[in-house]
Amino acid sequence: MMISSSLKNFQLASNIDSLAKVENIIESIKDEHQIPDEIYGNILVSVSEGVNNAIKHGNSLDSEKVVDFLFQITEKNYEFTVSDRGPGFDFANIPDPTHPDNLEKIDGRGVFIMKTLSDKLEFKNNGSRIILTFNKV
Repeated sequence: MMISSSLKNFQLASNIDSLAKVENIIESIKDEHQIPDEIYGNILVSVSEGVNNAIKHGNSLDSEKVVDFLFQITEKNYEFTVSDRGPGFDFANIPDPTHPDNLEKIDGRGVFIMKTLSDKLEFKNNGSRIILTFNKV
């Protein structure tokens, strides 16, 4: 059972300018809920990466499409959900960016970063929705 003491919904345009808005939103959430500095950086990087992926890959920078961004705080966790309007992707078969063949590639690190920095990363709706969970310290 999920008990929510705070739930916030945002809609973001599918353009790169929305990344600055995400940073501002996360900063205000940090201040409002006294999120400790120890996990704030991980949240900021992971959620920004998720929104960036939704804008670029999910919505293909299509200005007609939006990214839904949801924040929820529970007794034990901070949860961030990012949803795009794309068809999803094969999240089970993402190349390992730490493999020597992939080290020089510019793309392909986002999911790895999110998995590494969050306590839990879930894929829903064929990967067009992600849920990033961070345990309270």
